[in-house]
Amino acid sequence: MAEHPTSNAPLTYSSYLKIEELLALQCPRSDGPEHDEMLFIIIHQVYELWFKQMIHEADQLCRALRGGDHPVSCATLKRMLTILKTMVAQVDVLETMTPVSFTSFRDRLESASGFQSFQFREFEFLLGKKKSGIVRMHEINPQIGERLERRRQEPTVYDAFLRYLVSAGCDIPADVLQRDVTQPPAESPPVQQALVDIYHHDPHTRQICELLVDLDEGIQEWRYRHVKMVERTIGFKQGTGGSAGAEYLRTTLFQPLFADLWAIRSRL
Repeated sequence: MAEHPTSNAPLTYSSYLKIEELLALQCPRSDGPEHDEMLFIIIHQVYELWFKQMIHEADQLCRALRGGDHPVSCATLKRMLTILKTMVAQVDVLETMTPVSFTSFRDRLESASGFQSFQFREFEFLLGKKKSGIVRMHEINPQIGERLERRRQEPTVYDAFLRYLVSAGCDIPADVLQRDVTQPPAESPPVQQALVDIYHHDPHTRQICELLVDLDEGIQEWRYRHVKMVERTIGFKQGTGGSAGAEYLRTTLFQPLFADLWAIRSRL
């Protein structure tokens, strides 16, 4: 955590939030500059701030779940869901920018691409969507590469949820609790049976389950809106930075994070 320098000046709204520094971070590269480049920059900077907050909340959620803390787990999940709604709503603002407006400054982005957002990748790792190739993509910056690799080797929200189920009295097999956390969670019939029992007999624990489903669905909704925004703005052109654009983003859709919680639906 950054240290705050000592000063005799009184703390103000501006100095506490570092408003002058914040407002100096929007640096359009287009000639003029093009009007909508400012919107493009601010929207994506705000997304990065929300990613930072979501990582902060997800870490809190993991601690609360591992500790069997029901109230804090629920409160944290509800906050994350509210932030997700805001993130989805921001797509509406971005979609006020027409394809022609984006084209007017798109070439100035050069190799920059949202695909390079290391914070979003860190958040994905926390949620269980892990790929070692993602770490290699960021090794050009050793500090970021090490940060992502550390996250890749840490337990996920799902692993914390399994510990919560144990604290709730569920019999979760040892091999599931000791799974390889560098891999995405796999479906587990014993876990699914425990969840079916919870849904029928334990409304207290079921509340956590449903909030996790809400979180999973919210992430999927954000991905869908992102894909449609890209299609609306550039169609199926190659994405900035040489990515496959909308074609790649489509492959990320409809992939649940907590597969066991979805698999039991037909059994309830």
